[in-house]
Amino acid sequence: MQKGRVKMTKLTEQKKQAMLRLSNESGVIAALAIDQRGALKKMIAAHKPQGAEDKDIIDFKTLVSKELTTYASAILLDPEYGLPAAEARAANAGLLLAYEKTGYDASKKGRLPDLLNVWSAKRLKEAGADAVKFLLYYDIDEEAEINDQKHAFIERLGSECTAEDIPFYLELVSYDATNADAGSKEYAKVKPHKVNEMMKEFSNPRYGVDVLKVEVPVNMKYVEGYAAGEEYVYTKEQAARHFKEQSEATPLPFIFLSAGVSADLFQETLRFAKASGSTFNGVLCGRATWANGVEPFITEGEDAARKWLETQGKANINELNEVLKDTASSWFEKLK
Repeated sequence: MQKGRVKMTKLTEQKKQAMLRLSNESGVIAALAIDQRGALKKMIAAHKPQGAEDKDIIDFKTLVSKELTTYASAILLDPEYGLPAAEARAANAGLLLAYEKTGYDASKKGRLPDLLNVWSAKRLKEAGADAVKFLLYYDIDEEAEINDQKHAFIERLGSECTAEDIPFYLELVSYDATNADAGSKEYAKVKPHKVNEMMKEFSNPRYGVDVLKVEVPVNMKYVEGYAAGEEYVYTKEQAARHFKEQSEATPLPFIFLSAGVSADLFQETLRFAKASGSTFNGVLCGRATWANGVEPFITEGEDAARKWLETQGKANINELNEVLKDTASSWFEKLK
C-alpha cells in the first residue's frame, strides 16, 4: 500500500529538544547501541558454558554505559535489562529505548513484529527515553498480505509516538523471504534494491517516523577493493551509486547501524559512503564498539572488562567519532 511521499513537516518543540539531546552540537547522532538481548546472551554463552544469567547481561550493559557514554551523544538500551545502564550513563548522553521484543518467531512466516508486553511509548517516555526505537524486519518484495500487516503496525507505533510527542526511530533490517542467508553473494546482488526501496516506503509521513536507522545499501565484503580475491558483486562505481541513491530515497535523517562488522570495516564504510555523496546523519554503533569486551568480562571479571573498555573500547568510539566529523551530515539540514 505505497502512498505518495510528502515533504517532512517541522518538528514539534518537544521533539526538537529531544533530538538535540540525542545528537552532538553539530547535529550528528553519534550513538552507542547496546539493546541486544538474544545476541548478547549468545556472546556471553560462548565464554560461559552454563549460559548467560540476567545479572551478566544487566551488569555488562551497565559497565559499557558507565565507561563509554562520556564519548557518545546517546545510548540505545532495552527496558528489559538496560534501565540500570540508563541510570549509569553520562549526563551528556541522550537515551533511546527499544520497544520491540528481541528476535522474531522463525516458525512463522514473514518475521512479523511484536512489542514488549508491559511497555508503551508513554511508559518508555516515563522511564526517561528521549526517543522510542523499533526494529522491523522487512522484505519489500514479500507478499502484500505480510507487508500490509507491517505497514499497519508501524502506523500504530507512529501514531503512539506522535501522541506522546516523542521522536520515533525506526530501525529497518532487510531480508529476502526466498534466501535466508543475508551474508551470501546472492543476497548482496539484491541488497541495494531491498534497502533503498524499504527506506522509500517508510519515509511516507503516514508512518510518523522521525529518523531511520538502516543498513548500508551494499555488503562491503563484495565491493571491489574490499572483497576477498576477485569475488566482488559491485564495482566501486556501482557501490557508490547505491549509496547516493540511498540518500535520495528519503527526506528523513538516517543513521547507519554497524551490523556486527569490525570497527575498522565500519569506519572504512563510512568514509566510502561520504565519498559517494551519502548524506547520512550519524550512527547507532553496537558490537563494533564493545563486542570484544564480553570475553574479559566473563572470563576475567569486571575489572578486566573495565580496563578493556577504558582502553580499546574508548579508542573504538573515539576513532569512530573522528570519522563522523569528516563524513556525517547534520540532521539540522533535514528537520527544522
